[in-house]
Amino acid sequence: MKYFRLLSIACALLLPFCAFAQQGPEDEEKKLYEMIQTEVSKLEETLELESWQVFYVDSILTHDYNAMREELMAKSAAKVSSSDVYVQIQDKWMERIYNSFSKVFDEQQWTKYLKQGAGKDKKARDKRAAKRSSK
Repeated sequence: MKYFRLLSIACALLLPFCAFAQQGPEDEEKKLYEMIQTEVSKLEETLELESWQVFYVDSILTHDYNAMREELMAKSAAKVSSSDVYVQIQDKWMERIYNSFSKVFDEQQWTKYLKQGAGKDKKARDKRAAKRSSK
């Protein structure tokens, strides 16, 4: 009887932690969508995007960030410990976003986008890619 009582108390104490663990991926996904919406709003405001451009930017970011997240989670589940692999995955998806945006933005918007830091990020990705290929 004493063992049963201890077991029931332990289960009652652990139940909230189990429920919290189940909400983790949903919270993570919600944060991702909030981050995407923040980025879309920032780009819309700073680049003065048309409504059709906002749609494409939102679609591109939603698809590519989710695909990148899934690929990173797959590597994490496979217990890949090399940080180079994770950086390479991020570089691959950020390059796809960069190339997609180049097709959506007009020349003036593209120049402004590059000046906001995308040009610097592109150079860093190219430098890492050159370093990987030289090994």
